[in-house]
Amino acid sequence: MSKYLLEIGVEELPYKFITSAETQLKETFEKFLGANNINYGKIDVLTTPRRLAVIIDELADAQPDSVKTFKGPIKKIAYDENGNLSKAGEGFAKKNGIEPSDLYIEDDYVWAKVEQKGKSTKDVLTENIPNIILKLQGSHFMRWAEHEEKFSRPIRWIVSVYNNDELKIKILDIESSKYSRGHRSYGKPIEINNPDEYKSKLKEGFVIADQNERRAKIIEVANAKASEIGATTRISDDLLEEVTNICEWPVAVICNFDEEYLNIPDEVTITVMESHQRYFALFKDGKLTNNFITIANYIGDEFENIKAGNLRVIKARLDDAVFFVKNDTKKKLEEYVENLKGMTFQKGMGSVYDKTQRLIKLSKQICERLGVNETDVIRSAYLCKADLATHLVFEFTELQGFIGADYARISGENEAVVQGIKEHYFPLNADSELAQSKEGQIVGIADKLDNICAVFASGKKPTGSSDPLGVRRAALGIIKTIIENNLDINLSELISSALELLPVQADCKADVEEFIIQRLTIFLADTYKKDILEACLVGNPLENLSDYIKRVKAISVFESPMTVENANRVIRILKDSSFDIIDEDLFQYDEERNLYEAIKSISYTDNYSDYLTQLVGLNSKIDAFFDKVLVMDKDENIKNNRIALLTLLKGHYNLVADFSKVK
Repeated sequence: MSKYLLEIGVEELPYKFITSAETQLKETFEKFLGANNINYGKIDVLTTPRRLAVIIDELADAQPDSVKTFKGPIKKIAYDENGNLSKAGEGFAKKNGIEPSDLYIEDDYVWAKVEQKGKSTKDVLTENIPNIILKLQGSHFMRWAEHEEKFSRPIRWIVSVYNNDELKIKILDIESSKYSRGHRSYGKPIEINNPDEYKSKLKEGFVIADQNERRAKIIEVANAKASEIGATTRISDDLLEEVTNICEWPVAVICNFDEEYLNIPDEVTITVMESHQRYFALFKDGKLTNNFITIANYIGDEFENIKAGNLRVIKARLDDAVFFVKNDTKKKLEEYVENLKGMTFQKGMGSVYDKTQRLIKLSKQICERLGVNETDVIRSAYLCKADLATHLVFEFTELQGFIGADYARISGENEAVVQGIKEHYFPLNADSELAQSKEGQIVGIADKLDNICAVFASGKKPTGSSDPLGVRRAALGIIKTIIENNLDINLSELISSALELLPVQADCKADVEEFIIQRLTIFLADTYKKDILEACLVGNPLENLSDYIKRVKAISVFESPMTVENANRVIRILKDSSFDIIDEDLFQYDEERNLYEAIKSISYTDNYSDYLTQLVGLNSKIDAFFDKVLVMDKDENIKNNRIALLTLLKGHYNLVADFSKVK
């Protein structure tokens, strides 16, 4: 078994492409080796801003030899009447490179067995790697020099080493060698004699090639620096990934800014540091400090210039924020609502002010359903989009909601309204927190549903590559908010209302419901089996999501194969038949009457464990019924009466699930 290293050296790559390239390279090489029948043990992909590397371990040195059979023409066409090969037969033998005497007949056709010797792995790699690399996908690819081919950034060097030998690869006009490059400040070429020394040799050149090791190093050095001043860091996964992908040799440097900037909202300061400058904010006792950490891609021990440069940049950004806050807060938040009339929500869907009026009406409807006092909810809905008209949110769009909450507090709004404005955007992503206040929950549901309905009404359904207005995230936010807080909301009715309030009327309610139900089952698929999720979709689950979850939980732990079989037996007999009226005078057997009385004794309860126990209690009566009674009696009236009895029974099963879908 052998080991192979490929390194593509490039100009600094966009950080988002690096993570994508890692996945693409791993998947592509797995498919490539599998398709070429070349065995391997493990594929590692290592990435930095200036290199994409693939290391393949336990690699077979050649494809296995194989024998392939090829079907030729029918016998009477391949041979003439004298048993000699015809032109067609000779052509078939020549095409497959075998002697005519090696042809054989099977099922009246001519066949050829062709032995194929496996190609060496080196040859297969040499032939295919250029195409693999140039087929990587990403945004904003570029051409350079005289090349027509595109890549994310210009390729500057290639390392290709098979065991202890160089394996020549050429991509565009760059030929491979055994020499890599270290950190930009490290001037010497680095000779890679075999794949096993790749990571250690690069580390000598001040490059941590393994992104996972580099990520762990960033956390380590950041925490160590923070502890020097008794502070802690809060590093989000997104920020950590970005910083990992923009450095090769991470060094933590503590910087600071003037404490006066702590007077602006924390969210602004943190956003400036994290989103705009890729700094790590530092906290003491849970409070933001005027210190921060920057990760420098640096060799050396002189940090004063780094500190001064970062201070100069963050001071300019924070000065802008201070200016915007001072100007914005000269007016109360509610005074910005009127400005929303000049801001388009979506083409054909009115202004943001129009959207605000829709949110007020939808929020009021939800309040009535939940029996919640509407005063603070309606005020939250009225003010929730006002910060979009402020200078600060125009500059820092990711802070919408947070800034609205801060400005509402400064304007003298009560805390319930402040929380409602802040939380109505929650959850911000799949893993973030949900709204805790009723104001945030209700206005948030109204806002997200309005977005979804507007997208569908305008004919912009989400596809695999597009998610207009983030409607997938919006649907998940609605689902999680309702389920986690056990809210008794009829989403189906709310969808109708949301569509009616839009300026463009469209018959798309069924599409909206199907879309949200799809998101519901995808969300729950990690916890529950797919067949159970589908089985419980009887009726319209959007009318009561909490009830749907109760039924899913009950069926997930339900163990009574006999009940499931009896339900399916009823379903198979009825198919599409059903009758509503049961005439007890038409009962001919005690088993009919006993089953009818047993069904009538069942009392519906949304404690589905108890309800299923009652259904289990019917099994003996159902067995006796089917043992004694022929449903499809010759007498039409008797037959229909028995169908009506089973229809009644099926209705009780369907209150929980469609058991025909339970596996």
